[in-house]
Amino acid sequence: MLIKRSEGKAAKQRLAQAYAGLSSGGLDRRAFLRQAGFAGAGLAALGTLAPSRVQASGAATGVADHSRPIQRIKNICTHCSVGCTVTAEVQNGVWVGQEPTWASPINRGTHCAKGAAVRELVHGDRRLKYPMKLVGGQWQRISWDVAYAEIAEKLMKVRAESGPDSVFWLGSAKFSNEGAYLYRKFAAFWGTNNVDHQARICHSTTVAGVANTWGYGAQTNSYNDIRNSKTMIIMGGNPAEAHPVSLQHLLSGKERNRANMIVIDPRFTRTAAHATEYVRIRPGTDIPVIWGMLHHIFANGWEDKEFIRQRVYGMDEIRAEVAKWTPAEVERVTGVPGEQLKKVAQTFATEKPATLIWCMGATQKTVGTANVRAFSILLLATGNVGADGTGANIFRGHCNVQGATDFGLDVGTLPAYYGLEEGAWRHWGRVWGVPFENLRDRFENVQMMGAPGIPTTRYFDAATLPKDQIQQRDRLKAMMVFGHGGNTVTRMPEAVKGLEAMELLVVADPHPTTFAVLSGRRDNTYLLPICTQFECDGSRTASNRSVQWGHKIVNPIFESKTDYEVMYRLAGALDAAAEKSGQAIRFQQDMFKPYEIKDGAPTAESILREINRGSLSTGYTGQSPERLKLHMEHQDKFDLVTLRGREGTPVANEFYGMPWPCWGPAEWKHPGSHILYNTNLHVKDGGGTFRPRFGTERNGVTLLAEGSWSKGSEIQDGYPEFTTAVLKRLGWYDELTAEEKAWIEGNGGTFSWATDLSFGVMRVAMGHGCVPYGNGKARAVAWNLPDPVPVHREPIYTPRLDLLAQYPTLPDRRGFRLPHLGQSVQARSNQVARDFPIILTSGRLVEYEGGGEETRSNKWLAELQQDMFVEINPGDAAERNIRDGQWVWVSGPENNARTRVKALVTERVGKGVAFMPFHFAGWFMGTDQRSKYPQGTDPIVLGESVNAVTTYGYDPVTFMQETKVTLCQIRAA
Repeated sequence: MLIKRSEGKAAKQRLAQAYAGLSSGGLDRRAFLRQAGFAGAGLAALGTLAPSRVQASGAATGVADHSRPIQRIKNICTHCSVGCTVTAEVQNGVWVGQEPTWASPINRGTHCAKGAAVRELVHGDRRLKYPMKLVGGQWQRISWDVAYAEIAEKLMKVRAESGPDSVFWLGSAKFSNEGAYLYRKFAAFWGTNNVDHQARICHSTTVAGVANTWGYGAQTNSYNDIRNSKTMIIMGGNPAEAHPVSLQHLLSGKERNRANMIVIDPRFTRTAAHATEYVRIRPGTDIPVIWGMLHHIFANGWEDKEFIRQRVYGMDEIRAEVAKWTPAEVERVTGVPGEQLKKVAQTFATEKPATLIWCMGATQKTVGTANVRAFSILLLATGNVGADGTGANIFRGHCNVQGATDFGLDVGTLPAYYGLEEGAWRHWGRVWGVPFENLRDRFENVQMMGAPGIPTTRYFDAATLPKDQIQQRDRLKAMMVFGHGGNTVTRMPEAVKGLEAMELLVVADPHPTTFAVLSGRRDNTYLLPICTQFECDGSRTASNRSVQWGHKIVNPIFESKTDYEVMYRLAGALDAAAEKSGQAIRFQQDMFKPYEIKDGAPTAESILREINRGSLSTGYTGQSPERLKLHMEHQDKFDLVTLRGREGTPVANEFYGMPWPCWGPAEWKHPGSHILYNTNLHVKDGGGTFRPRFGTERNGVTLLAEGSWSKGSEIQDGYPEFTTAVLKRLGWYDELTAEEKAWIEGNGGTFSWATDLSFGVMRVAMGHGCVPYGNGKARAVAWNLPDPVPVHREPIYTPRLDLLAQYPTLPDRRGFRLPHLGQSVQARSNQVARDFPIILTSGRLVEYEGGGEETRSNKWLAELQQDMFVEINPGDAAERNIRDGQWVWVSGPENNARTRVKALVTERVGKGVAFMPFHFAGWFMGTDQRSKYPQGTDPIVLGESVNAVTTYGYDPVTFMQETKVTLCQIRAA
């Protein structure tokens, strides 16, 4: 369908010519790849590669010395969250070849298209090469010293005039764990909770939904464990394109277990092509589908009654809501025939173990948190949690979106999901060696210290709304953007206004992102070249919570620097600017004093040791740098399915990557927890229970487990979290060592397992076989959320006007310092549905990732997908006289927004539904923006962003944006 700018035949001829000088003798695969890498210098000489690229990546000038030894260095793919290992071949400091790592139990010698092309991210000539600033609309090269000094002075000026909350710190799921942690710490020392990253727009509703159900906001099992499943439902996910390497585990499970593979999706995806059963639903009707399944499960007695009795609170209230969703009502709302849904329900409930897999098709909705909770409740009702082959397998989007979330790049938490209460700040103050009063005085006031910040989905509103509508001293005046795309938020015309209102915009990234070119800004915009994660050391956390260490492959190319160095140097510049302006605040010395500083930057290892010291609440304490490096060295020693290290090896009995929680200091040798909430294992062997985070009793009903406990527990029933007071009541307090008692009593005397930096409370609890956080019931009813029992609510913009009275969205309210509109926007639906009758949804392509700046700048990937497009059903296309491959306008109901894209006429989407990928930018509402990029840094492929036409709508719990259900009109261009 899409026009190729070069034919495959011609490309093969060019490659044949380039390799004409190579030996025609037999080559093994490794030798061939080495020679292919060496050809880089020759290709550059032919003019197919920019010579500066070869020079910048460390290639020697003159005659190449092929006698130098090859180093093989392991790192982790920087695209999706599967966590594939890349083995780089490095000669003379130059990355000359790569292989997908055969020893990795995650990718097993495979790569997707993106992973196979990652070497180009380092070698890529479209990279930002040196710091730049915008002066009068023109990009000018500056030095790093000038950049640090000017940015610091402008930040301190904004702080003095408008307060610390007037700066928005937008971080990245591309950070290492250490970089994410350091960035959150930076925001804390700046004095604001206005710090966020990509999880806000991909899985913040997952975190809120599952954490409010069973305790932790993360994937319960693993890709590998899906090989044990006999039934898998994939709902709101398309792993064949979004997480391609994960599909090997799904398909293996399907084959070896003859497993059922059920795909529930509005679109017939490449994943659906592998399904044993495909169910097409109307976008935005996830909860009715789940309740429709539970209607059949409860009616036929297919639920797991004993599991519910022992480990679940509130299922009777779910039964009452589910009773409303008869097969007829479900079909009326969702379009799914009752008999098909009954078959799916019976299969999931009776052909066990079963797992439910989801991604952003479930989460990016105004009911995202409620969707996730409904999914979790289905797992609870059928007893499909806490065992092999079961669980919520939540595929996350970016290479470290799990780790960045874990380490507090979030407007509502500190690292490791400690909240914003005074006790949490005091805990991290102790870890950082800074008095609580020092931290408190950096904030506008103590109230703002405990107030959740402004999320990335609404930063532009916080820059443009009247000041009296924003619950902080002033609007956002400056934005620091590290590793985040600008085309990933909805309502992009409003984002343009927000960017233009900023007094300062700093974009730190390997590539200029959409932030740099989207608006009409002409001054006070800075671009800082950050290196990729292949050019620095650090750990990252895959979707399944496994932590992996990435070794630096080559030194940062051009003038790029690591995140660690930029934050360290910027902190120093802020100190100088503060002193110059007379502000009594210091950054570098207070923030970086615990770390080893090497070559002008803190080392990743020393940052991770601080993480290990303080992250008790999630069990990020046992994954020391040494243990992580040992796992990477011995990847081949782990079982493919169980992820256990084999006996007689240096990693015996440990789970690969020590998935959190990995309790205690590294010396305890906890193996990590492959499967959360698994009562079949001892806590010291990775076992666990549901976490009682919400008290011990409600309305006279216990919230602690009844007749269920983890293997080896001396308390053979439910119990609350462990504290020093609980130890005393149990008579276990004197089991603390003298050193542990001295720390506890010297720091106030009262601590929980999560704040006791001596680790004594945790050690004693585990010594008795108890899980430190307690043994509670999962909550089917979350009384602290807007809808304690999930209910169906029509999307803000819906074509089903007949359903609005019965299933309205929530009323207008406030949240995250801003107004949050609901019913007042939905009231427009009568007119909108008439003029914009097609439901628009969005998703991923296999070729590109995220906002697309990196992948659309990669010539190997850019060749594969060169045009932005819209999928439209043949019936809708015929009504509009639209032909396959022609240009069309897709318009949205807000801001007179429209995009010019190509039409792909296909039955992948049903009638009345259209689909657009979200990786494109560089065109905006019909206008080419290529000239706005600094010369030589514009991505190879540009296109319209779907988010130019996506609309208002936010989940009330997290302000997750609505990208999967809005309305549009499509016309021939």
